[in-house]
Amino acid sequence: MSELPVVHPSGVIPQALVDKVVARRGGRLHVHPPPDGQRTAFVVVDLDEHSCQRAEADDGLYRPVNAVAAAVRAAGGTVAFVTTSITSPEALEGTLGVELAAEYHDAAGPGGAGTRLAPGLDVRPGDLRAVKARASAFFPGNCNLHSRLRVRGVEFVLIGGLVTNVCCESSARDAHELGYRVTMVSDALMGQSFGLHEASLATFFRIFGDVRPSREVVALLS
Repeated sequence: MSELPVVHPSGVIPQALVDKVVARRGGRLHVHPPPDGQRTAFVVVDLDEHSCQRAEADDGLYRPVNAVAAAVRAAGGTVAFVTTSITSPEALEGTLGVELAAEYHDAAGPGGAGTRLAPGLDVRPGDLRAVKARASAFFPGNCNLHSRLRVRGVEFVLIGGLVTNVCCESSARDAHELGYRVTMVSDALMGQSFGLHEASLATFFRIFGDVRPSREVVALLS
């Protein structure tokens, strides 16, 4: 009797890809060991009021984000909320168009909705706040988050937020390139339409790091 296939717990990775990756890893589904809580950071990307309103984010996203954040804090790790500062709307006009670029620029200005975290988030006084200049929170020169996490001895990075296939994937890949052991938390992320969320997670699982659902991350940390 043949063995049953290993099914990915996130429910979003195609079985054919899971089979291929598990086979080449010698039977292992995940590339990284369970995270060491004190050396773990949960980086929550762009869950500001403006972005969450545009994405129509709700408790279905906030609940797993808050659960992972609570588990990381309880384990002695770091929770970091990252928002974006857009210095000039012209930097985005080529890709977003004039009107949408201006909207994002205005939201990121002083007192704008892009500078305030969404009210559905459980934010604590000890959490880090960081601001990135472009898509990635880890690309050199974009943000000071990397240096702040290194001071804390962080080795494991969990990624959540908006949107999976843009700023979250960019941050996760760059964190991997910097040597962190990165996990994208599948249900603590929200992507755009047309299966882009699923495609990003599948690619990250295949090449760069791990993908786990929040319930599994919480269990590993506790």
